[in-house]
Amino acid sequence: MAAPADAEKPSTSTSASNTASNPKDERGLSSLDESNLERSIIRRGLATPAEVDACKAYRAKLAAQGDGTPAHGLLDVMVGAKVLTKSQMSRLLQERGEATRKLEIPGYTIIEKLGKGSMGVVFKARQNSVNRTVAVKILLDTLAQNKEFIRRFEREAQIAAKLSHNNIVNAIDAGEAGGRYFFVMEYVEGPTIKDFLDKNKIFEEKDAVRIAMAVAEALKHANQRGLIHRDVKPENVILTKDGSVKLADLGLARLTGDETWGLSEAGMAIGTPYYISPEQVRGQTDVDIRADIYSLGATLYHMVTGKVPYGGDTPAEVMRKHVDPRVELVPPDHLNSNISSGLGMVIETMLSKNRENRYSTPDDLILDFKCLLQGDSPMIAAQKPDSLEALAEGEADAFAPSAVDEAQMSEMAGYVNARNQIIAALAVILAVSMVTNVIMLVAK
Repeated sequence: MAAPADAEKPSTSTSASNTASNPKDERGLSSLDESNLERSIIRRGLATPAEVDACKAYRAKLAAQGDGTPAHGLLDVMVGAKVLTKSQMSRLLQERGEATRKLEIPGYTIIEKLGKGSMGVVFKARQNSVNRTVAVKILLDTLAQNKEFIRRFEREAQIAAKLSHNNIVNAIDAGEAGGRYFFVMEYVEGPTIKDFLDKNKIFEEKDAVRIAMAVAEALKHANQRGLIHRDVKPENVILTKDGSVKLADLGLARLTGDETWGLSEAGMAIGTPYYISPEQVRGQTDVDIRADIYSLGATLYHMVTGKVPYGGDTPAEVMRKHVDPRVELVPPDHLNSNISSGLGMVIETMLSKNRENRYSTPDDLILDFKCLLQGDSPMIAAQKPDSLEALAEGEADAFAPSAVDEAQMSEMAGYVNARNQIIAALAVILAVSMVTNVIMLVAK
């Protein structure tokens, strides 16, 4: 199950037990709370999935004996088995109580935690008024004390509200309740591209193109509304159970026409290193849709090759390679001979370090994707903008001499100047001679 925005999936128990059938224990934990509690225990390394399962099996055995004693809580059983200490149990119960208090959003019933990102925690919830499943993102407590982060969080919700497209995770609601800032989105169930790449899956060409074209359609919709995503990457592309594609997480999205916003981020490298565009690395203020096209190209490259365009030991090294013109991209069809040269051409055009040589709009990119799906060669990428750039640079070089040429030309200029001086002197002599002859003729 994929969190629709800004979330990393927590570890889950391998237990095959049906926790929904577990009764409420004497400490007031529902079956749902207990399921989340299991995940928390395992994720923190307090117990292994096998230990949790063993304790649950023992609790079921005690319940089956029917000795008239109160139902045993899982935590009590784990403490009795010396899997947990009493202090660990107390802390877990305290945290569960705090979580229940913190997650009360009017009109919504929290079901379970989906994951945690840099700005918030995402939960699966039910919108009570229409009885539908949604995703609720709640700003982290530590950030909710800072007005700037509150403003950024609210801005994300406002930007999401401008978009309504089948290939974008759509916004539903936003607000504040009890000091908690929340943002409600449609709930999208399905894995992300990253989930597949983490399992070393390499996508077939047509599947990869179909997915990338859907993301390009989402970018087209955003671009028409003056927005850029700025963080297109595998973990933000969700593949739903019905086969559709959803672009998620607008946490870094920006209005292209907001100059004040752009200037406030001048010089800042905003994005994810493996997929960030060169202009984002440089912190340019005039970033536009071509940056998203670059990031989509990096994502597509990863999908069909199993490798990121540029690797490195540190984020700084990776970002430097995106910008450095001396670092050449390994053509994707060199890494995977099963993909067509046409797709390789499209990806290389998307990943041009000079944005003037990329697709200028998602429409152009979509046109080439359609060509590939029909088995034709790409129309736009076939124009080879990189070759045209090289030609233009070559023509410019013809009129911009090197240091050696300049020396030679200086020497030639000296000869020319000397020749011109001699010609000028001869012209003067000739003129004087002609004037003299005229005078002599007049005198006669």
